[in-house]
Amino acid sequence: MHELFSFVFWTLTIIPLLKYAFIVMRADDDGEGGTFSLYSLLCRHVKVGLLPCNKNSGKIVHHEEESRKEKQESKARKAIEKHKSSHYLLLFLALLGACMMISDTVLTPAISVLSAAKGLGRSLGMITKKFFSSDKTKHHAAELLKKYVPTPVACAILVCLFTLQHYGTNKIGCMFAPIVIVWIFFMCGSGLYNIIHWDHEIIHAISPMYMLRFMKKINLRHWKLLSSVVLCIAGSEAMFADLGHFSKKSIKITFVCLIYPVLILTYAGQTAFISKNLGTDEVFHIRESIPNKALQHVFTVLSLFASAVGSQATITAGFSIINQCQALDCFPRVEVVHTSENVRGQVYVPDANWVFMALSLAVTIGFHDISPIGKATGLAITCGMLVTTSLMSLVIALYWEKSLLISACFLLFFGAIEAMYLSTSLLNFFRGAWCLTILSLLFMTIMVSWHYGTLKKYEFDIENKVSVEWLTDYSPGLGVSRVPGIGFIYSDVVTGIPAFFTHFITNLPAFHQVLIVVSFKSLPVPCIPQSQRYLVGRVGPKEYRVYRCIVRYGYRDNVRDTDDFEDHIISSIGEFIGREEYDLESMTSPEGKMMILDSPMEDGCALIAVTEESSSTGDIQTLSENGSRRNLLDSNASSEITHSPVKKKKVRFLLPPKSPTMRISVRQELQEIIDARESGTAYFLGHSHLSARKGSNFFKKFLITSYVFLDKNCREPPVALNIPHAALLEVGTVYTL
Repeated sequence: MHELFSFVFWTLTIIPLLKYAFIVMRADDDGEGGTFSLYSLLCRHVKVGLLPCNKNSGKIVHHEEESRKEKQESKARKAIEKHKSSHYLLLFLALLGACMMISDTVLTPAISVLSAAKGLGRSLGMITKKFFSSDKTKHHAAELLKKYVPTPVACAILVCLFTLQHYGTNKIGCMFAPIVIVWIFFMCGSGLYNIIHWDHEIIHAISPMYMLRFMKKINLRHWKLLSSVVLCIAGSEAMFADLGHFSKKSIKITFVCLIYPVLILTYAGQTAFISKNLGTDEVFHIRESIPNKALQHVFTVLSLFASAVGSQATITAGFSIINQCQALDCFPRVEVVHTSENVRGQVYVPDANWVFMALSLAVTIGFHDISPIGKATGLAITCGMLVTTSLMSLVIALYWEKSLLISACFLLFFGAIEAMYLSTSLLNFFRGAWCLTILSLLFMTIMVSWHYGTLKKYEFDIENKVSVEWLTDYSPGLGVSRVPGIGFIYSDVVTGIPAFFTHFITNLPAFHQVLIVVSFKSLPVPCIPQSQRYLVGRVGPKEYRVYRCIVRYGYRDNVRDTDDFEDHIISSIGEFIGREEYDLESMTSPEGKMMILDSPMEDGCALIAVTEESSSTGDIQTLSENGSRRNLLDSNASSEITHSPVKKKKVRFLLPPKSPTMRISVRQELQEIIDARESGTAYFLGHSHLSARKGSNFFKKFLITSYVFLDKNCREPPVALNIPHAALLEVGTVYTL
């Protein structure tokens, strides 16, 4: 037993403490953690991006936090950027790490809660013995309680735990904080007592010599025992992924000064108890190491709550990973709720929450035993840590710009330890670890098919877009007429005219007096400052009144939290027109050249927004006029229509005070924007369908079919969430791949 404790001590010291607390957590991406944050760092600083949000990045990403001095590129950087296969490998590693973390979100609550519930079954069995006189009846009642109580109790706790998630990290943390404090003192006291009472020489087992002694007499049975050691570092990857929910400093201080010493004391005390009580019943259950029978029952109740606390960190980490994957077009559209006004990384994903709950319940009911679930959890932990080690070694070499020797040492040292534990976990594949394969294949299929479909649609849009000249030069020959109002064209491409709009014009030859092509671009960064969110430019000659606005956001941003989205865009265009008068380069710049409106104009040349409030009973006319100013992308926005009078905000635009001194052409263009806004607004949204070409291979058909299924059953595109139906024009196109 002393040899196994030596493995536990050094594994806790090397992996969670040294690797994660002191090294990996330094590689946060502006407060975000997890494998996708490491991947986004590499995408920004090394040209390895395969995601649609990385296309045309040179044209729209020029807001880096710091201007880095150009340095001579290393051979490793050039090799990685040159070979496309390395780009696919990095994306696969990021997706694999995300799948492991999401699978862990399903498995960890199941094993934690079921383990605690089994302790409850034992306590109830001991209590019922007092009510029966016959030894046979006592034994039978105790066995029935041990067998049939844990699974229903675990399922009930899991349902309660996942139901509480909508309250957010802050409220749940405050709710569980007293339990955690009591639990920590309880475990510290129990560990110290067992060390002093049973075997104080266990302290000597921290010597690495005990591990060497174990390795000298190694055999297959002993090697399999090491797979259970992996569970002592469960939560290490979740600690890194939870950086968006808590500050890096608070996590590091809490783990180094509190959690790490408590874990060492607890495992040392339990090992001391087991070493002197081998052969007794249920000696390996930590409950038996509690010295007093009454305290054992207290421990049972505390363990039920503590299991929920331990699962909470993994669940929130799963939410963070899904939020990052979705923002980088690697996960279907789901609702993301930001539960804190101060910490933007604290998110709750309702759709994923219920899927996690269903899968966790299925695992609990299906296995109703912690042993196979523990095997699957151990495999998920080791795979996730290996992915993090691989990506982190690249971050050290390519982002931190350390020597390749340091990067290789990091990879070999930590990778060798994790590979050892991976091999021990794989030996238990048919004893429960196969469950992880099913979960990871499920999530990997979802992520790969969504990424494939999104990428192919983007490439099709790029190939089939038309030039600006088609709209400005050739469309008059088709008899196209202009109608009053503003038309918002939502497109995934940032240059040219989207194919679906040309399809619309050829069938209905008319478009609005003012056209604004709006593109949403997710970037591999945590967040974009509000001052740098909008890029505005002109499409074609001035007299055509066609503009382009690119709305940029990071994977931690929620650009759905504003109810005046349309007003922001119109204000930005008005500011662009005013600035253009003094910017000769922008007046002669080609299509695709955008202007960042990073600071408001101070010379009174921008449009003035005047807010008016009016009472409304929620009739159809009010919805058509004000629906566009609602929270375009806010998952928390209320869409309920009540018959009681409510106040609606209406924004009107006026010419700036210095308009009489402006050039006539500028003043006239601003007035046309105002008049078009007063005339009404329409929205053009492309609705594309993917289909596989005849003769395509099975893998391609499977990916396209999966993407089509996910696209039909996931959330609507963000831009379509709150657009009034009366003002929305959807143009359907079919893409054959």
